[in-house]
Amino acid sequence: MIKLYGGSRSRASIVQWYLEEINTPYEFVLLDMQAGEHRQPEYLKINPIGKVPAIVDGDFQLWESGAILLYLADKYSQKSYTAEERATLNQWVIFANATLGTGIFVEANREKEMPRLLNPLNEIFSKQSYLLGEEFTIADVAVGSLLFYIPIMLKIEFTDYPAIAEYISRLSQRPAFQKTLGGRR
Repeated sequence: MIKLYGGSRSRASIVQWYLEEINTPYEFVLLDMQAGEHRQPEYLKINPIGKVPAIVDGDFQLWESGAILLYLADKYSQKSYTAEERATLNQWVIFANATLGTGIFVEANREKEMPRLLNPLNEIFSKQSYLLGEEFTIADVAVGSLLFYIPIMLKIEFTDYPAIAEYISRLSQRPAFQKTLGGRR
């Protein structure tokens, strides 16, 4: 069984959401970040950087939420993807972590980057239900989770981006989302 290490308000909930989506059994190991459990030698053997999330799957250890999502999709998803489809999924997961996250959540970038990032996403969601069309994928977990956090963490509403607001509403109705991120409002 996979062990997922995370803090009470960490990106581990994103990985947890995907594990629930693909019905993969896991044990959630809650680290007390305030007490520094993520900096203890036992955990540093799993992630020498001392950040969460991290997983242990048998003898395999992996950290960084995007890398974990991609690994889980490769190993546990019931859907097989072509190299091109996998590359597109990778593109969106990397976009979420490297571009969307820093563009929106780093205050110095926000004013300039927000419209540059959200306008194209709004356009995509005005034409289709999910990032890759009508099928929910790991790309939606990666991007959708960050979009979900914008109104909560930054108190920014999506009034100028109605298709994104509808997308978040659609994601929030998923049972796996309700069980994980939806319970963290």
